[in-house]
Amino acid sequence: MAAGKEIRNQIRSVRNTQKITKAMEMVAASKMRRAQERMRAARPYAEKIRGVIGHLRYAHPEYHHPFLERRTVRHAGLLLVTSDRGLCGGLNTNALKVAVRQMHAWHEQGIETEVGTFGTKGFAFMKRIGAHITTHTPRLGDAPRAEDLIGGVKAMLDAYRSGALDSLHIVFNRFVNTMSQQPVLERLLPLEGSGDSELKHYWDYLYEPDAKEVLDDLLKRYLETQVYRAVVENLACEQSARMVAMKSASDNAGKMIDELRLRYNKARQAAITQELSEIVGGAAAV
Repeated sequence: MAAGKEIRNQIRSVRNTQKITKAMEMVAASKMRRAQERMRAARPYAEKIRGVIGHLRYAHPEYHHPFLERRTVRHAGLLLVTSDRGLCGGLNTNALKVAVRQMHAWHEQGIETEVGTFGTKGFAFMKRIGAHITTHTPRLGDAPRAEDLIGGVKAMLDAYRSGALDSLHIVFNRFVNTMSQQPVLERLLPLEGSGDSELKHYWDYLYEPDAKEVLDDLLKRYLETQVYRAVVENLACEQSARMVAMKSASDNAGKMIDELRLRYNKARQAAITQELSEIVGGAAAV
């Protein structure tokens, strides 16, 4: 029964694949909990410093920081946060669609784009479409540290300071819940802080030792914090999406095994029936 043997091999192959996807699902579930803890730990500080920046937009310090200046945009910078590995559903694809859509919109306005990538998937895609990649930070790992991201952030900030860039945006996946991740595009420079509706009142600050030193350090720390928050949120999204994708793959493998077993039983029954027919036919001929 050659057909039956072939189906048994298919069942064995699918079952082995199912074992792998179940293991990956459990690993992703374990990593997801830790990633969500890091994400929740990073959010309060990022939101608080965003509120401070919102007040700075309406303050009148004696030093006007270049990150607060609005310029005519001729060169735009885009930071793209993706994962290093695949098998996480459409997570990276959704973020890349947002990035490409924005790049097309800039291109139609005659604005040149420079890209900085965090994660291998985004770098490979941007390289394939011929984008101008200024900086790349690969191998973020399962527990990225803020200091690992500083190099990529600093390169784009230096370009903005020098006037090579007139705006800076970031694309990443925002964690909504385990089943839902939302790709978002946020503007980092010039600073926009909180929306007007979020601030009930505004005030100026007293700066010590001086406004320049305080604002230089504060605004740089703010931007590094926002990028770090985006990276840890994207990581939580990655593990959640991978867990869901692997569960779906395991369930589909189970359905395929059931279908193959049914085919195998039908083929086996057909072979038995054929053998019985041949025996009966041989006996009748004798």
